Amino acid sequence: MKIKEVLSALERFAPLPLQESWDNAGLQLGLTETEVSGALLCLDVNERIVDEAIAKGCNLIVSHHPLLFRGLKTISDLTDVQRTVMRAIQQGIAVISMHTNMDNAQGGVNFRIAQKLGLQDVKFFASKTVGDTEAGSGVVGELPEPMAADDFIIAVKKAFGVECAMCNELLRRPISRVAICGGAGDFLLDEAVKCQADAFITGEMHYHQYFGYEQQIQICVIGHYQSEQYTAEIFEEIIREACPGVKTCIAETCTNPILYI
Repeated sequence: MKIKEVLSALERFAPLPLQESWDNAGLQLGLTETEVSGALLCLDVNERIVDEAIAKGCNLIVSHHPLLFRGLKTISDLTDVQRTVMRAIQQGIAVISMHTNMDNAQGGVNFRIAQKLGLQDVKFFASKTVGDTEAGSGVVGELPEPMAADDFIIAVKKAFGVECAMCNELLRRPISRVAICGGAGDFLLDEAVKCQADAFITGEMHYHQYFGYEQQIQICVIGHYQSEQYTAEIFEEIIREACPGVKTCIAETCTNPILYI
């Protein structure tokens, strides 16, 4: 199985036209005609991830966040990105990134978050059509049973293994309808209110956006890395189904740069 076949399978699931205009999803570097020795699946790409790929005999890295957001004018040892690019090329490792196209895809990142929370009847909110494909930056679904706000937040923390959640004032009504946008999703807060969600889960939110939603919607912010940590599972399922025989390894290296002390 060649790298281009894995790339094609990923792009069939999450077509590149679904990505946002500022994004740089798809092939980041490498030779696509090369046979795949194994694929390491991760959220971010850095030198430690490349080292893990080498140790596990993988010549392909599939990440959620792109290694290359902007063009490089220099490839040296000055920055982490430059060093990572150099090391990957030296070791013959290709890098593919599925970012906002995977966020916006049916069955993508936000659907996986909803699955981890046991939500039902999950669908896009603030959806859009790209070509003939329905897409959306966030999803909304129903809890199997209504929950008190404090119980809901505890359940979210447990599902994502987070040490703390940043929330606004606890809602004094049961939570049934939950809106989700993994990563930096605060831009969808008002849309979550419009779709009559009782709670909104995301990975990042600006301080001032917590104001003014008291008893309107329960905000629950769990961290960017934490909210998207299960994305590698989606990559693994796609590759196993479309490219049987390709070895897949979910990265053990934690690339979250934020420490909770």
